[in-house]
Amino acid sequence: MPDRPLPYGRPTDVGKRHSSALTDGPDRAAARAMLKAVGFTDDDLAKPLVGVATTWIETMPCNLNQRRLAEFVKQGIRESGGTPMEFNTISISDGVSMGTEGMKASLISREVIADSIELVVRGHLLDGVVCLVGCDKTIPGAAMALARLDVPGLVLYNGTIYPGHYKGRDLEVVSVFEAIGAYRAGRIGLEELYEIESAACPGAGACGGQFTANTMSTAMEFLGLSPGGLNGIPAEDPKKDAAAQRAGELAMTLVRHDIRPSHIVTKGALENAIASVAATGGSTNGVLHLLAIAHEFGIPLELDEFGTIANRTPIVADMRPGGRYVAADIYDAGGVALVMRELLKRDLLHGNERTVDGRTIAKIAADVVETEGQKVVVPIETPIKPVGGLAILRGSLAPDGCVVKLAGHERLHHRGPARVFDSETECFQAVKERRIVAGDVVVVRYEGPVGGPGMQEMLSVTAALQGEGLGEAVALLTDGRFSGGTHGLMIGHVAPEAALGGPIALVREGDEIEIDVTAGRMDLLVDEAELARRRAAWSAPAPRYASGVMAKYAALVSSASEGAITTGSRLDRALRQD
Repeated sequence: MPDRPLPYGRPTDVGKRHSSALTDGPDRAAARAMLKAVGFTDDDLAKPLVGVATTWIETMPCNLNQRRLAEFVKQGIRESGGTPMEFNTISISDGVSMGTEGMKASLISREVIADSIELVVRGHLLDGVVCLVGCDKTIPGAAMALARLDVPGLVLYNGTIYPGHYKGRDLEVVSVFEAIGAYRAGRIGLEELYEIESAACPGAGACGGQFTANTMSTAMEFLGLSPGGLNGIPAEDPKKDAAAQRAGELAMTLVRHDIRPSHIVTKGALENAIASVAATGGSTNGVLHLLAIAHEFGIPLELDEFGTIANRTPIVADMRPGGRYVAADIYDAGGVALVMRELLKRDLLHGNERTVDGRTIAKIAADVVETEGQKVVVPIETPIKPVGGLAILRGSLAPDGCVVKLAGHERLHHRGPARVFDSETECFQAVKERRIVAGDVVVVRYEGPVGGPGMQEMLSVTAALQGEGLGEAVALLTDGRFSGGTHGLMIGHVAPEAALGGPIALVREGDEIEIDVTAGRMDLLVDEAELARRRAAWSAPAPRYASGVMAKYAALVSSASEGAITTGSRLDRALRQD
């Protein structure tokens, strides 16, 4: 017998609400034996077990610092009386895969990330979880997992990349995509393209403008699932390590007091997150992801609510791609709490919503320290634009809705002939061959959640159009998505999508299309009799994937107007109806 008492009868820690069933008592000796092989001690296993979920991967800079940050998160958990258990899941780089078949995996990865985190936490009865996130889909994926699990936890963004520099100007990855278009148009040479490529991304961190990653990082602070001020610290700022340790400490506070995501995320919190997207000119992907997050929390949220909130929310952050500054600049200015402060001046946020760091949104805004002379966030009395950075359109071409990004362009109306492409690849080839001209309405279809499958982004196309100087002379609409780096009159998430027989499937080359943002409409100017003839002749194309994860996703996924979710989706509804 050992010369100390056996651990079987020790009192259970109050924080072990779940893991006690995994670790406590004689019947769990086999589980403890395996965990001891990992290096955990009896004392470790007597404490709350807290997952540290990373999305580290070596295919991009966006998540590259997470293994280091995980060590600091674990240190914070240990020093606060818990036992951390690190695990990882996947990430797909939008920037690397953009313009290839690989881009279709990106949105699908959101579901895999959520599923993976959910399975590990459920399977190992963890008492809490800290989710380290970076590239675009890891952020909503983590939030969706927290909603499903409803165990104490939080989301920590590993931080934005610092901008690159070339000839006196700041660069980010969108600068490279636009340089490709400029090269194809003969405006720059190969040597300059190479110099821009080599300078744009200087180190670890997610894409630098208010693109999707930084949009969702901001939204997580406004939603309350991320500690105020910690997400905004850039990836390579020395303060990020301390932020990670603080996240671990906060997670243990949540575990001790059983403060769960459902206590934080309310309808008001979701409305705050939507306002943050509108006020910063953020990515239209925020619409897709917040719809999905709301669904996982069981909170009703409709597509048109995004338009309502954006219409009353001025743009107060001068952020790329529509503005001048990158995410590192808003951090230097004082952080996204400056945006909170400005919106609260006009009661455009629910200030009493609580966050995982124990403060309310109003308190975080009151605590903000503004850098003297900063120009990134402007007073709400003199906004950059009087209404937010997105709008929801409906009409004969999008009866279930679509999303247009307003930040970064001034055109609210466009009418022109359709240039129709049944894939993003076809469209990009036409752009490269300079077959798109001023006045055109570029239609890219069969790239929706089902048709793609996976609703790939169109940054290669939109950035090339910008690089050729056509960004303010054409419109582009698609049942796919746009990168947060897109600017110009670009309309995405057109629903119903082409693969399901939506009106976008009936458009033919040369048809007149009218986009009227002020009226909230997008219409195909073809008479009903002709559309009826086309509809009768239309048939759904064969699925692009017959097996594997892509086929499974296409069979499950809902409309973009519902967040492209795979729970409570088309298949579920069909089964219930049967």
